Amino acid sequence: MKKLFTLLALVGFMSLGFQSYAQEEEAADTAAAMEDTTQVVDEPEPVVEEPAAEPEPVVEEEASFHQVIKDKFIEGDWKFMTPVLLCLIIGLAIAIERIITLNLATTNTDKLLATVEDALSKGGVEAAKEVTRNTKGPVASIFTQGLMRMSEGIDMVEKSIIAYGSVEMGRLEKGLVWVSLFIALAPMLGFMGTVIGMIGAFDAIEAAGDISPQIVANGIKVALLTTVAGLIVGIILQVFYNYLVSKIDSLVNQMEDASITLVDLLVKHKLSN
Repeated sequence: MKKLFTLLALVGFMSLGFQSYAQEEEAADTAAAMEDTTQVVDEPEPVVEEPAAEPEPVVEEEASFHQVIKDKFIEGDWKFMTPVLLCLIIGLAIAIERIITLNLATTNTDKLLATVEDALSKGGVEAAKEVTRNTKGPVASIFTQGLMRMSEGIDMVEKSIIAYGSVEMGRLEKGLVWVSLFIALAPMLGFMGTVIGMIGAFDAIEAAGDISPQIVANGIKVALLTTVAGLIVGIILQVFYNYLVSKIDSLVNQMEDASITLVDLLVKHKLSN
């Protein structure tokens, strides 16, 4: 009986030892598998940081010419800039009106003289007067006045042409005196703004008791802007004035040459009759 219990105990201890050995083997296999898994896992790739994009430079929009002129007009003080601007507007209006009028007054004198000569040879003085009356321009008007005095002799024709030529020249020069006035007035108004601006700057210095660029900057800016505006207006109007004077001189020369030729045609027509 004791041998049986001994045998059973021995078998039990062996089974416990075998079970413990199996558990140790299983734990060892699990640890080995975990090591293999750890080795197999790839290392994370290093993250390469991209350089930050540089901020785009802010591009300032350029002010338009109209905006610049407007800003300078405001900075120059409207009390001084407005009279200068009025000189420019009125002077340009007169100059443009004169340019249009003088261009319309331009006549092809050679063609007119040929037509008058043909009319004199075919229909006499009355036919020539009809031609000149239907033609626009100062030259045709002078011809009409001369032909109207044909019955009084060639001397009266010449006197009539000279007298009426002076009248037409006065009409051509109409308005030029105003353009000339604004040419002289605009710079003077600009200089007046300069003087007043400098007086304001010195008043500011006196009130502050110190010479500082900030104190005198405003007065000096007004002074310079009004001066520049007056000079620009004077230059622009001077260009138009010189053009008008040259155009009038050209028309006067045409009137004089055509008048001399007309007198010669009338003398020739009178002698032929």
